[in-house]
Amino acid sequence: MTGRRLEIDGISKTYGTTTALRGLTFDVRAGELFGFVGSNGAGKTTAMRIVLGVLAADSGAVRWDGAPITLETRRRIGYMPEERGLYPRMKVGEQLTYLARLHGLNAAAARRAAQEWTERLGVAARRDDEVQKLSLGNQQRVQLAAALVHDPEILVLDEPFSGLDPVAVDVMSDVLREKAAQGVPVVFSSHQLDLVQRLCDRVGIIRDGALVACGGVDELRAGGAVRLVVDAPQAPPDWADVLPGVRALAREGTRTELELADGADDQAVLRAALATGPVHEFARRRPSLTELFRSAVTEEAAR
Repeated sequence: MTGRRLEIDGISKTYGTTTALRGLTFDVRAGELFGFVGSNGAGKTTAMRIVLGVLAADSGAVRWDGAPITLETRRRIGYMPEERGLYPRMKVGEQLTYLARLHGLNAAAARRAAQEWTERLGVAARRDDEVQKLSLGNQQRVQLAAALVHDPEILVLDEPFSGLDPVAVDVMSDVLREKAAQGVPVVFSSHQLDLVQRLCDRVGIIRDGALVACGGVDELRAGGAVRLVVDAPQAPPDWADVLPGVRALAREGTRTELELADGADDQAVLRAALATGPVHEFARRRPSLTELFRSAVTEEAAR
């Protein structure tokens, strides 16, 4: 699968007077974990449903390996919806075997795959239980098994970590890393931005149906506003308020976190801190993905 990629090219979607997607464009490369993040209602689920063919785009295209997505291509996608997509009264093992058969596996291969993934995801002991009798966390594990049971070439996962305990999060993270290492493009949405920051190679932030940022996690964080942490024990609480282009974000004990506007002089900040007495710490701090996301949401609300 070297070189293959999933392309979302200029897709738009309108429901009546509501525009859900506005020329959305990004790609997910072979062997890449791509985090797709945004507020509720930003358009993440609509985009994923268009990739799967559950919805039709008003314009734009979705391509795999340079060619339009077809029904045959979709059989090779592993999809995990945010809402439960399982038959509640069907037993776990029977359900996974059935879904694997729908994707083209023969009976023996389907049974082996169902056994393998229930063991890997920690629900082997529940194979003979109805899905509705499982905890929400175990249902989520089975939902992931359903996305993986046919050995997909592409993974599209909508909030896969929702409702999982920390142990299950670790198991699922390992599985996604493993699939990416095998060359599978993996795109998933999540509101757990610390997890996205830790796992993903690249991240796309969607706001109001359009992509407002896309790139490597380190690249996005480096491109955020400059932040400084200054520990000046003798400085008054408002010592930095008079500095041009400098905004105090937080103060904890003797440490102050500052944000610098474009063109603001960090050396002027250091001189001002030293003028109050000793400085025990003066360091740049890159914003987290959560802070970058919050900034994007704030910009949306301000419009």
